[in-house]
Amino acid sequence: MHALAIRLASLARPLFGAAFMRFIAYLGLCAAYLQGGLNKLTDFPGAVGEMTHFGLSPAPLFAVLVIILELAASLMILTGFFRWLGALALGGFTLMATFLALRFWELPDGMERFMAANSFFEHLGLVGGFLLVAWLDLREKA
Repeated sequence: MHALAIRLASLARPLFGAAFMRFIAYLGLCAAYLQGGLNKLTDFPGAVGEMTHFGLSPAPLFAVLVIILELAASLMILTGFFRWLGALALGGFTLMATFLALRFWELPDGMERFMAANSFFEHLGLVGGFLLVAWLDLREKA
């Protein structure tokens, strides 16, 4: 079994161990934040409405902060400039936003609760991905 794992890894390594594949992985992880930040930037009243919906005040200030965080931290990850810090920032943001926006335990049983629970745990997966990015970057810098 060990020999098979080594052989399969040696076959996968040229493609999945390549630098461009790592960039694609980072891009996929940051895609929702880039899209969200750009959407909020181009529809600022909508961004303010979103902050108001979640009870954040002053809503315009929170909208600006979220836009900056989503775009700047994504760019940090993609460019490698303090990648670990950008990853921790998006991971922390995602964790807080998940507990704010996806409180499935407060919903009655049914499809809405089911969908919110799925989204909640998917977001926890994103947090794990960002922790992994930070861990790998810090390990490489050691």
